[in-house]
Amino acid sequence: MNSNPRQLQLLEEVRQRQSATVEQLAEILEVTLQTVRRDIQKLAEMGLLVRFHGGVRMPSATVENIAHPRRQTMHAEGKTRIAKAIAQAIPNGCSLILNIGTTTEAVAKALMRHQGLRVITNNLNVAAILSSNADCEVIVAGGVVRTRDRGIVGEAAVDFIRQFKVDIAVIGISAMEPDGSLRDFDLREVKVAQTIIQQSREVWLAADHSKFDRQAMVELAKLNQIDRLFTDAPPPAHFASLLQEAEVQCIVAQ
Repeated sequence: MNSNPRQLQLLEEVRQRQSATVEQLAEILEVTLQTVRRDIQKLAEMGLLVRFHGGVRMPSATVENIAHPRRQTMHAEGKTRIAKAIAQAIPNGCSLILNIGTTTEAVAKALMRHQGLRVITNNLNVAAILSSNADCEVIVAGGVVRTRDRGIVGEAAVDFIRQFKVDIAVIGISAMEPDGSLRDFDLREVKVAQTIIQQSREVWLAADHSKFDRQAMVELAKLNQIDRLFTDAPPPAHFASLLQEAEVQCIVAQ
């Protein structure tokens, strides 16, 4: 790789964090924003980094997600803001489905003071969190438990979800590709998520900025199957027309 020491350091900083903003890198490297943008441009052209709105991340495989413990710490502040915005929009006394993902787990934490909720989930982490809310009834799907993140997948989970029709589904994804397709890595998880969408009167997508322009192998849904998108930063410009065409309300959590 024909790069200078500063660019090598930038690459290593992003590798350690998986993603970083331009401002963070400028502060770490003690250089100007313009210098960081030039370095990012060169490294992206070499295929070593992938740019997103306001920052950069490591290229990711399309066949396997980042490990759950690391995902819990990545973009944690943004996920918390997303979760609070979603919780503020969810009324007391409604029915919900929360699926697998660290962002939906953040949503569960933000719902701890809600009353009269009936929550269906295929995420044992969500169930454990909300079971501490005495005013919330938690219903857990049956199926195969994935040891890496305590998500429940498989045909039994699909059949279980089909028994219900809920007010709101809050779903997470691993990737939103430039064509607007929503994607994930595990076909079994995707089948459950697709059923969740079918069995919900409204579908809210919780996705932090790192999900935009990311790649994953399995298509979960199209944007026009989503009613609201909650995110922590404005989506890249080319998503604006896709969201408008799909009539998706985009909420940027401040």
